[in-house]
Amino acid sequence: MPKRVDVKALVSLPVLLVVLVLDLITKAVAVATLAPAGGPNPVFGNWFRFALVYNPGAAFGLYLGDYSRWIFMALTCAAIIILWRLYQQTAHDDVRKALAVSLVAAGALGNVIDRIRSDLGVVDFIDIGVGVHRWPTFNVADMAVSGGAILLALVLWREEQQAAAPASDSVDLTS
Repeated sequence: MPKRVDVKALVSLPVLLVVLVLDLITKAVAVATLAPAGGPNPVFGNWFRFALVYNPGAAFGLYLGDYSRWIFMALTCAAIIILWRLYQQTAHDDVRKALAVSLVAAGALGNVIDRIRSDLGVVDFIDIGVGVHRWPTFNVADMAVSGGAILLALVLWREEQQAAAPASDSVDLTS
């Protein structure tokens, strides 16, 4: 009997490594070329620019005081454990779910590495917006977490819809 190819592993590990390495490299370049922090550097006019920002909090600048760094490291570690379990439960041929979990995990790892390395916070450098209306500054890890979370939500929603469909198909409405 031929051995079944584990497609999720063929997708997951390369995606996780590529995103993590890309995140770490872009952050290192940002720190080396955009220091000191704060000054915007236009890339495509004023709507897309690079600006070095250290975020001691979480997404969208959520800050929980002096212990934010440790709280968010603990939460990230818990999230990585949950993602690992979700990965283990993923079917060997479920590429979308494996991709989603890998993206979220890579982003989480990228940002937790920043928290471990420096008490300044996570390195953010991508700044988009128009005039004073700007999206919170972000990085490659944030894009991976956001994109992966959206994909994961869609995949899990679809799984739920498929699981509910047979039950509704078998309902006898004639009685």
